[in-house]
Amino acid sequence: MPEITAAAVKALRDKTGLPMMDCKRALEESGGDEQQAIELLRKAGAKVQEKRAGRETTAGRIAVMADFHGGVGAMVDLRCESAPVANNEQFIQLAQDLVTQLAKGPGANSPDELLLQPSPSKPGMTLREQFDEVLNRIREAFKLERIIRINGRCGGYAHHNGAVGVLVEVEGGTPELAKDISMHIAAMRPVAVSKDDLDPELVAKEREILTEATRREGKPENIIGKIVEGRLKSFYAERCLVDQPFAKDADKTVGKVLAEGKMKVLRFVHWELPKQ
Repeated sequence: MPEITAAAVKALRDKTGLPMMDCKRALEESGGDEQQAIELLRKAGAKVQEKRAGRETTAGRIAVMADFHGGVGAMVDLRCESAPVANNEQFIQLAQDLVTQLAKGPGANSPDELLLQPSPSKPGMTLREQFDEVLNRIREAFKLERIIRINGRCGGYAHHNGAVGVLVEVEGGTPELAKDISMHIAAMRPVAVSKDDLDPELVAKEREILTEATRREGKPENIIGKIVEGRLKSFYAERCLVDQPFAKDADKTVGKVLAEGKMKVLRFVHWELPKQ
């Protein structure tokens, strides 16, 4: 067996990012063949992944890319087991590459389909190969939980820690306003663009509750309906984007800000990671 030098072990560690002892064992097993050693390390990493496959992946990072003038937006939800890994530079790069390819590539109907596509930052490597490489270095369960692409003018926002992401499809307006609306959604958490988009059953149930509460207050029956409709405004303001006070100027509703900016929100997608 050829001698496994410290320099050879260090070179393999620099390429793989794996512990020195793992690299030394792989080189010994491969008879000093670096490429074969890399393959052995990948197989070992795959076995670790199999063992950890059932573990919860509640940490992670949501990455967003919105190209207002290019008419496309994308968002991905990449999961891992722990917060330190979610802040790992390689994990962050993987999330960014995934969302970049989703936005700029041909699109994908599933996470698996996206992972088959080329990596934007790793020439000659697919996103699946990049995914496996980072996973092999970190040795924690990963999962590409959700992906979405919108073909249309979009604004977007991702919180600095990657725990929240928003993608908004709009007509008119500016990239700056589209981003401001995305940030508002992240902060205020509306569930619909307007009351017309709310679940009718939800509205009917709230109307029923308010009607009964108003009746118990002893209000005359002939004005209960009017009172209830007035009180529903607060219900709408909590849940409907256009009825909410704008986060950057509470004296205006989002609807008024949109009208002033000559912009219409067609839809939005708001994702959050599970609370730790």
